[in-house]
Amino acid sequence: MNLPRTAATPAAADHTFQVDLRGLVDLLSHHLYSSPRVYLRELLQNAVDALTARRGLEPGAPAEAFGIRLYADGALVRVEDDGVGLTEADVHTFLATIGRSSKRAEQIAEQRGDFIGQFGIGLLSCFLVADEIHVVSRSARTPDAPVVEWRGRGDGSYTIRALPASARPRPGTTVTLTPRADAGEWTRPARVHALARHFGSLLRHPVTFDDGTGGTGGTGGTGGARGPAARINAEPAPWARTYPTPGARSRALAAYGEDVFGFTPLDTIELDLPAVGLKGIACVLPEAVPAGRRHGHRVHVKGMLLSEQAEEILPEWAFFVRCVIDAEGLRPTASRESLYEDDTLAAVREALAERLRAWIARAAASDPDLLTRFLQAHHLAVKSLAVHDDEILRMLLPWLPFETSDGHTTLDAFARTHRTVLVTSSVEEFRQIAAIASAAGLGVVNGGYTYDRELVHRLPEIRPEVSVADLDPAVLTAHLDPVDRETELAAAAYLARARDALAVFDCDVALRTFQPASAPALLIDSREARHERTRSQLAREQEGGLWGDILGALRQEAPRAQLILNQLNPLVRTAVAIEEPELARTSAEALYGQAALLSRRPLRPAESSLINRSFLDLLAHALRKDS
Repeated sequence: MNLPRTAATPAAADHTFQVDLRGLVDLLSHHLYSSPRVYLRELLQNAVDALTARRGLEPGAPAEAFGIRLYADGALVRVEDDGVGLTEADVHTFLATIGRSSKRAEQIAEQRGDFIGQFGIGLLSCFLVADEIHVVSRSARTPDAPVVEWRGRGDGSYTIRALPASARPRPGTTVTLTPRADAGEWTRPARVHALARHFGSLLRHPVTFDDGTGGTGGTGGTGGARGPAARINAEPAPWARTYPTPGARSRALAAYGEDVFGFTPLDTIELDLPAVGLKGIACVLPEAVPAGRRHGHRVHVKGMLLSEQAEEILPEWAFFVRCVIDAEGLRPTASRESLYEDDTLAAVREALAERLRAWIARAAASDPDLLTRFLQAHHLAVKSLAVHDDEILRMLLPWLPFETSDGHTTLDAFARTHRTVLVTSSVEEFRQIAAIASAAGLGVVNGGYTYDRELVHRLPEIRPEVSVADLDPAVLTAHLDPVDRETELAAAAYLARARDALAVFDCDVALRTFQPASAPALLIDSREARHERTRSQLAREQEGGLWGDILGALRQEAPRAQLILNQLNPLVRTAVAIEEPELARTSAEALYGQAALLSRRPLRPAESSLINRSFLDLLAHALRKDS
């Protein structure tokens, strides 16, 4: 509701925000930038953008006509460029106004895509290492432009003055920093040189470095002769060079990947997306990585290193590669240390994923040795891809390794000998029955690992003659031979005592014959059955309460575990003949404990106690018998 203005309601007054520069710099250092080292990246970036604007004014100039010169001798750090420079009005507008960028100026707005920087706060990063920034600049936009000097201080004050033309005969800008005592880690010559190579090795403009020992290097705006200086980016990116043969190119790219990442790639995949000006390589890791672990990738934007840990450039399943890319059309975030998540980045991510799929397809079609080595190391990554990619599924599912009752083998080889493939729902279920299933001639695959059960169920899409089903314990027990009637009757008393001893575990006991004869007992007890029994037990304990009513409504007949004794095993034949009740009970508990241990599932406290007790009881019985 709008209230009428009266004498009692004075007009609102306009005010201007007051900026605490020191507080702003502290905010940048702790929340925007990852490290003070970014000051040099921001200086290089500003110089590159100035050179880009200069080339727009003089498009016919030779590529080597304009460059960037760095100088560091421990007492100061200086960055000089031959860029477009600044007028006095530009200095007032862009250097003295926080948050405004010369790259937003109307006269070059249409060229925004040519510039790295977008946010106009980069120069403030210099206050992370110095209390004063000294800028000397001469504009290339107008002939005989005056030389302007700007000094900005960390307390928020600055001065501007005009200098004689001799102070800088040519257009461009020089930024000089006098480092603080506590910033020596980032401003000593060796570190400046390393940072320049780190951030600027792929820049298109020539960048040189001088530490003051090999010549005058950069002149700092004096216009004097330049001495020898080390070239930071002497060679273009390896994918931009020409090579005598494809093999030489492949070796050069692999060597570059090894130099950058520290490992010899299993293979290198060239990446080229002209729509966004992206080029680079993906290096296939030679060894497996933990599931879900994502490596960061080195991303350059227009030659300037943006990030070494850019995870967002590839989908999650592509954790078997590490990439180095340089792109023109990707948008950096405000800190220029990661990529802005937008439709362009999403499209680039999908396009790069397609390049990786194409590489896998080529390896499958033409290089089986490479494919084998790749799958040995990265089968989990490929399985995760195959779950969602029908093309990869059809192409690689027969080649992927699985744990089966015939050992570790491919589904293609496994399907040749088993037209019916059974899949377990857990690793422990597979371990319980693998040896018995193999002896019985059943083909069982361990479906307990990530993606495996889902992939095996899709095998009929590749091999229609093969049927796949989840393993039902009843299927396995049906393949175990029953004992004859006489043997069953002779063991009846023992089996009754065994059932009574194991009733606490909801476990039934049966006598069968099966291979291998060395296995005395088989415990069939699925995870789902244990959960159902636990729920039923909880419902009984909560009988009569609200929670008990809820659980009771869900209650069903809980499936029981089964301890199947092997009549072919000599130990079992001796045990079922025991007539002493306590010894029979102890032997049944020991057989249950041994079968539970062989299943390699987590033991419940009661089971651990039973194993210890039965061992001690059997030991005591043996000692009494010997005495």
